[in-house]
Amino acid sequence: MYDHIGLRVGDLDASVRFYTAALAPLGFVLCSRDDSGAGFGPKGAPALWLHLHKGSSGSAAHVAFRAQDHAAIKKFHAEGLKAGGRDNGGAGLRADYSPTYYAAFLIDPDGNNVEAVCT
Repeated sequence: MYDHIGLRVGDLDASVRFYTAALAPLGFVLCSRDDSGAGFGPKGAPALWLHLHKGSSGSAAHVAFRAQDHAAIKKFHAEGLKAGGRDNGGAGLRADYSPTYYAAFLIDPDGNNVEAVCT
């Protein structure tokens, strides 16, 4: 569980397009946006903050979002791919994590591993 997470991004417009598309099936929206950053989360409660950062972003992060069901995870993956994400594991059961762990993984425009999961 987390209160909020901040990620450095090199191209704010590309990242906003990616996260807007990938997070919509999970019920999250763009809550805040200016020239230096953007916040996503439930309406009025941003918890994922993107900060424009020119230069090396350092090592990539992993962020996992809870999904309501398998259909939302499939849509997260499909919409994220259409919005510029790269496949890092399609929607499916991950029995090596747990018998009911269902997830999909994408690489965002800055190389971060983004997951949608339900158990």
